[in-house]
Amino acid sequence: QVQLVESGGGLVQAGGSLRLSCAASGRTFRIYDMGWFRQAPGKEREFVAAIRRSAGTTKFADSVKGRFTISSDNAKNTVYLQMHSLKPDDTATYYCAARPFWKSGEPYDYWGQGTQVTVDS
Repeated sequence: QVQLVESGGGLVQAGGSLRLSCAASGRTFRIYDMGWFRQAPGKEREFVAAIRRSAGTTKFADSVKGRFTISSDNAKNTVYLQMHSLKPDDTATYYCAARPFWKSGEPYDYWGQGTQVTVDS
């Protein structure tokens, strides 16, 4: 059982920055792959970024490469999504997700409630 709570969303002007946080419960944070997804009105949920523990790698969707970074603070059981050069197309509800590292490549097991990001033109 993993509980995920996102925070940090809000309203920002195009070209601005936001940092989203995802706080995870438990003491086994380091064994979980962590991902960020987003869903805009009328669109399907899409992958944004992820940390894969066993491979020691990060991955990003093409739409956010060079603008977003993902990082982890293991002492705080928290993963971050730092977003720069935000565009109106980035407007969406952002979700944090987690899965044990040995299930890498499979669907994520746990999801947060989401946090809204709105980017003005």
